[in-house]
Amino acid sequence: MTFQEFMAKVEARNPGEPEFIQAVKEVVETIWDVYEANPRFVKNNILERIVEPERVIIFRVPWMDDQGNVHVNRGIRVQYNSAIGPYKGGIRFHPSVNVSVLKFLGFEQIFKNSLTSLPMGGGKGGSDFDARGRSDAEIMRFCQSFMAELYRYLGPDLDVPAGDIGVGAREVGYMFGMYKKLRNEFTGVFTGKGRTWGGSLIRPEATGFGVVYFTEEMLKTRGENFKGKRVALSGFGNVAWGAAQKVTELGGKVVAISGPDGYILDEEGLNEEKINYMVELRQSNNDRVSDYADKFPNAKFFAGKRPWEVKVDVAIPCATQNELNAQDAQNLMDNGCTCVCEAANMPCTPEAIEIFFKHRILFAPGKAANAGGVATSGLEMTQNSMRLSWTREEVDEKLHAIMRNIHEACREHGTQADGWVNYVKGANIAGFMKVATAMCDQGLV
Repeated sequence: MTFQEFMAKVEARNPGEPEFIQAVKEVVETIWDVYEANPRFVKNNILERIVEPERVIIFRVPWMDDQGNVHVNRGIRVQYNSAIGPYKGGIRFHPSVNVSVLKFLGFEQIFKNSLTSLPMGGGKGGSDFDARGRSDAEIMRFCQSFMAELYRYLGPDLDVPAGDIGVGAREVGYMFGMYKKLRNEFTGVFTGKGRTWGGSLIRPEATGFGVVYFTEEMLKTRGENFKGKRVALSGFGNVAWGAAQKVTELGGKVVAISGPDGYILDEEGLNEEKINYMVELRQSNNDRVSDYADKFPNAKFFAGKRPWEVKVDVAIPCATQNELNAQDAQNLMDNGCTCVCEAANMPCTPEAIEIFFKHRILFAPGKAANAGGVATSGLEMTQNSMRLSWTREEVDEKLHAIMRNIHEACREHGTQADGWVNYVKGANIAGFMKVATAMCDQGLV
């Protein structure tokens, strides 16, 4: 079977799922030669098995608003692959959630989790629920209804969800509380928990910290570091907050951040006061960056636009899939950007990535660069199992070591003949080899 024949079969089997097809193509295209060169993988038909989820659970979520009106949303959990450990992946509450999006995210999660070297399989879940404008009581009722069905399929050795877009510490708390009540047990079935009931230090910042650690390793390959670098971030949540904090700590200058309403350009760069204000806005469910510009008058607000037109050395997209397109990529190249590191899940379109490859810049995919979040979730699972808590410094040190190891694995498998590192190929091969080997070892299951 050729690569084209394989993709045609996947597309026919998964109609109307463009996000999922995009993710499969991006992975399989880069590991095809490795797959074909391994008779054991071919004999066990690993590729056809690995693109098919082990289980997809779809259920209704009825809930009542504060006026007594009944609403119904759809809940989904994709338990994708458990070859190297229990399913692990976030829960997302956003109107864009559907089976295609969650299969894409769950598929990516398999290889991301594999790269961390921790024993975690891949999964993803969520609902098309929109929390904007909803009261705390409404969000609690929704979370409880969501968990009243999903709890049947979760467990510390089965499936351990975490937060994602629209799901922070508050939502995790409500869902965990309902799980604990229904199962009558206190177990580490969620990560991203509150610090007082099993959560790990630096978990909210971990994805942002991790992507910056990974970017730092990339820069080192060219004898550079963050000092004096101009950096643009997209997104206004925990990932962007953590990235801004760590970039600033390492001597970089974050000059652009964005939200759904547009982006701000702050030539002075973010500092501790401004980063803390980002946190305040997020805690009040406000992701309007225009408020940042009102608070700090020297910052300029550009409504309805993205930050990729700003002259920067490093770009870190932290928002959502396909947010950085070919025109954005060309703008970055024209302005001298030399490094793009994905902090979100597949935020760059295939056309944008082609441009980055053409210019041979440093480019890292999310499955490698943003693995810091799930890596710290894995560390939280370990702490829960051991019934202990590590210090902030211990967790950060372990996270830093994991990101260095992921970078080294990507370099090992992605270095080309001319010395340029194809981090996409390196990440996919490194993640795939471990999972594929485990699937072969475990037989036809």
